[in-house]
Amino acid sequence: MRYEHITLECIEGVATITINRPEVLNALSMQTLDEMMDALDSVAAMGARTLLLRGAGRAFCSGADLSGGVQEDPERIDRGRALETGFNPLLESMVRLPIPIVSAVSGAAAGGGCGIALAADIVIASRSAYFLLPFAAIGLVPDLGVTWLLPRLAGRARASAMMLLGERITADVAADWGLIYKVVDDDDLTTAATAMAARLAAGPTIALGLTRQALSAALNQSLPEALAMERANQRVAGRTVDHAEGLCCKL
Repeated sequence: MRYEHITLECIEGVATITINRPEVLNALSMQTLDEMMDALDSVAAMGARTLLLRGAGRAFCSGADLSGGVQEDPERIDRGRALETGFNPLLESMVRLPIPIVSAVSGAAAGGGCGIALAADIVIASRSAYFLLPFAAIGLVPDLGVTWLLPRLAGRARASAMMLLGERITADVAADWGLIYKVVDDDDLTTAATAMAARLAAGPTIALGLTRQALSAALNQSLPEALAMERANQRVAGRTVDHAEGLCCKL
């Protein structure tokens, strides 16, 4: 696929997807979603061991592109179809990806953009970044997985306030709430996020992939189910070259 709304590159095991619509604060059109889906399908074939997500210009992503406005008959608008055909498959592809995901958040991570940013395994934000769920202000409900993810990250009370009030959450507050991993100065964001992605790319790829899958599954598992998954994953990881090399280095 020829990309117009994103860029994709892979350097030394780090694949980078950049949402590249800075003139609309990287709003997500259906074309943007299609291109991101195609890119996610391509990263493994490129030999990527980590994925870095970021936005071009002043924002990470301002959410869904609603520039079409309201049609003549509002009752015929089907916002759910856009989720079914574009947004939800994107999130599900991110969850299934067998490599770690790092998101570098600058400026706004709003609406669906907030969901994409927080779905990464490690989120690094610039000090001026903010997270916003403005759905209530436009008569919609939160989507792209945030109703599932936010209570698990920040607790029900904070998640409820963030969704119902639609207030900006600064990067420092997001870190305090446990939504993100770290806040860095604006000028240091690219360096910090790239270094984190490179560190993960140098790690044991299979073990890291199994770990992210186990973490996701454990949110809905009983303890015996989690223990069984750990046992199965450990059998796989224990037979990898990375494990053998790790043991040699420790001896």
